[in-house]
Amino acid sequence: MSTQHHTVLIIGGGAAGVSVANNMRRQNSSIDIALIEPSEIHYYQPGFTIIGGGAYTMAKTSRKEADLIHPSVTWIKDYAETFQPDANTVTLRSGTSLSYDYLVVCPGLQLDWQKIEGLKETLNHNGVCSNYSAETVEYTWECIRNLQSGTALFTQPVMPIKCAGAPQKIMYLASDRFRKKGILDKISVEFCNAGPAMFGIPFFAKALDKVVADYGIKTHFQHNLVAIDGPAKTAFFEKTDADGNKTRVSKQFDMIHVTPPQSAPDFIKNSPLANPAGWVDLHEKTLQHNRYSNIFGLGDAGSTPNAKTAAAIRKQVPVVVDNILNLISGKALSDKYDGYGSCPLATSLSTVMLAEFSYSGKVTPSFPILDPRQNRFIWWWGKTTGFPWMYWHMMLKGYRIDIPHKDTYVKQFLDDN
Repeated sequence: MSTQHHTVLIIGGGAAGVSVANNMRRQNSSIDIALIEPSEIHYYQPGFTIIGGGAYTMAKTSRKEADLIHPSVTWIKDYAETFQPDANTVTLRSGTSLSYDYLVVCPGLQLDWQKIEGLKETLNHNGVCSNYSAETVEYTWECIRNLQSGTALFTQPVMPIKCAGAPQKIMYLASDRFRKKGILDKISVEFCNAGPAMFGIPFFAKALDKVVADYGIKTHFQHNLVAIDGPAKTAFFEKTDADGNKTRVSKQFDMIHVTPPQSAPDFIKNSPLANPAGWVDLHEKTLQHNRYSNIFGLGDAGSTPNAKTAAAIRKQVPVVVDNILNLISGKALSDKYDGYGSCPLATSLSTVMLAEFSYSGKVTPSFPILDPRQNRFIWWWGKTTGFPWMYWHMMLKGYRIDIPHKDTYVKQFLDDN
């Protein structure tokens, strides 16, 4: 069987893969680019939270993959199965072998529903919902809309997950719905987080504590969901105390929003590209593979310790594209990725706290003067209108949107934190 060859081969046609392909095409009109992606529908996943909150529609988050990929990019509608990096080849599920000069690996995360006992059997039934998949997100809104009283649980698993703020965003949207209907006092809203705080960055965690208090939400930290009995409306958690001792506790619910555990896809974990933790082994600043110099990665499957968000991908794309073109032309690599990520934390049906940060939790806003901890309508407009427009019409089409983000913008607010 003859091996198909491409100069640049991209694994994954999500936000990262499509953006890299189209951005590279804009930088170089003649380079041979191919993209491996089995799905025919592309989702704007940041919109899933507001679908679950009843403020957005699935149609607004969905596009045909074929309409997003530049016609000069070869779309290979198949699954990447195994990697042979020493031979510069990738084998597809169909058995076809592809060779490359440069490989870009960005397949996203996989949702490990099966790691929570009983979840797959009851998901989308019995008040058990999740915003984390296109097949389940609309049931979240059904659960919130129909709940009149009782207990609403919202869970967050062990990190990393994509969009670390999403498990609590839907909780705030639900709480605001309940308040607007005059039934918030009849519903016990509870947040069960496997981690130790509302958010990984104290600057924002303290501000979110105030949002939690305003809604009267009960928080349970170091509570990791391990099993669920849908018909019995019972969730089981592994609770870790200050000494590291673990006990199993149960909670009754009338609805429960579950954020599933997540990891790199199995075909990445089992490949020579993975680090010991299973992620694509990348240099933090150049996004070049640490062992194979002609391989790059970005997005959620990468080992870089940034927040796994679309905003991070927006900053990673130019670094990957420029570095491949730098290698082709014999230039030095750029080390410009500083770990930037952004999490627009919807705190009500009309306000968002825009959390922006870089490596080591450094707060790096894009907008001077504005206190990043404030809940603002302008960012709600961004979440529902501005950011989706930027995603579909700028980022995915390969335009570069470089809004500077600086820690100096926040210094005046750090003093009173």
